[in-house]
Amino acid sequence: MPTVFQTPRELLDAVGKPLGSSDWLEITQQRVDQFAEATGDHQWIHVDPERAKDGPFGGTIAHGYLTLSLVNLFLPQIVEVHGISMGVNYGSDKLRFPAPVPVGSRIRGNAELVSAEEVKGNAIQAVIRVTVEVEGGERPACVVDTISRYVPA
Repeated sequence: MPTVFQTPRELLDAVGKPLGSSDWLEITQQRVDQFAEATGDHQWIHVDPERAKDGPFGGTIAHGYLTLSLVNLFLPQIVEVHGISMGVNYGSDKLRFPAPVPVGSRIRGNAELVSAEEVKGNAIQAVIRVTVEVEGGERPACVVDTISRYVPA
């Protein structure tokens, strides 16, 4: 269940607070292969299960940028901002990939509101840090500060 803000201005009072977690998502070889096809990144550690068995990870792993792209799937499960005419992805900061995501593992996003401020046009700009964890893993697979702008209705 997402954390709900009735207006973008409510974000200003929630800085530093955890927003919750998304559902778990299994990373399948099919998803990895589709991402490889879409991006042209066909590195064997991602798309060749036989060769990858003897590689550094003991099997295929998700692309780092696939893991990052799934943050867009996780965020709406974690946070909703109502009372807006539009919300836009303004960018990201501080991206890291501390651990691989093995194919067959499950991941989810955890989020916290790092900052929120009023910007040009009465919009609220929020920085939400999303930590993508691998179920049972010791380190996160991805940590990224997402930047979103919410324009009030």
